[in-house]
Amino acid sequence: MIHSILKDKPTKLFLGISAFFVANALIAECIGGKIFSLEKVFGLNPVQFNLFGQSGMSFNLTCGVLLWPLEFVITDVVNEYYGPKAVRRISYTAVALIGYAFLMFYLAMQIAPANFWIASKQADGIPNMQQAFSGIFGQGMWIILGSLTAFLVSQIVDVTVFHRIKKVTGHKWVWLRATGSTVVSQLVDSFVVLFIAFKIGNGWSWQLVLAICFVNYLYKFTMAVVLTPLIYLIEGKIERYVGHETAHKMKLAAMGKSEE
Repeated sequence: MIHSILKDKPTKLFLGISAFFVANALIAECIGGKIFSLEKVFGLNPVQFNLFGQSGMSFNLTCGVLLWPLEFVITDVVNEYYGPKAVRRISYTAVALIGYAFLMFYLAMQIAPANFWIASKQADGIPNMQQAFSGIFGQGMWIILGSLTAFLVSQIVDVTVFHRIKKVTGHKWVWLRATGSTVVSQLVDSFVVLFIAFKIGNGWSWQLVLAICFVNYLYKFTMAVVLTPLIYLIEGKIERYVGHETAHKMKLAAMGKSEE
């Protein structure tokens, strides 16, 4: 059985894409606890601007946003060649495994630490390894709930918008359905995670939620446009890997059509 699966290139490709999709999502969640200054990355001083009545705003983003745009690129590729059912399947798998990972993080934080380990990094400026470990891997339940909910909802939105555009454009204008679906779904993702995690979970004002949502979405919108050529690059490699005829059949099947 395994030999027949591994001989089928579309199946092997889907397994590889799914593994990367899940791993990328999990890594994005794990590194999302670090906030970085986008301005400092480019050697600039943080900007200060007012937005929705909030002063002192700047482009401070979570490290998770460095990887999340790739999730939407992969979503568009899977949509193109395998269809919406495949996107939903890998999305549900990613959410289930991320939930499992956070459960294991929680259990690891609760396990009693060895006495020597707690002070083992004092020479490196870390007085308490247990607190450091919990600080890195511990996230509020509202943040976890908001992140996973936003991911699922935005994936569904991405699939829907992608296929509605594709029904109109056919196989042409890949950039339009890829970028268009990502732009819409990223807006949903940015708002839902902040609404659940910080409006409901922490009582933030609407002005602050909307201001941070706008800053995050501006970055995601820019990345959606910048990464559009990557869609063409990946599709070109897929065409060469499975062959033009097989790729054409995959695209038709993804749209629920028989061979033309």
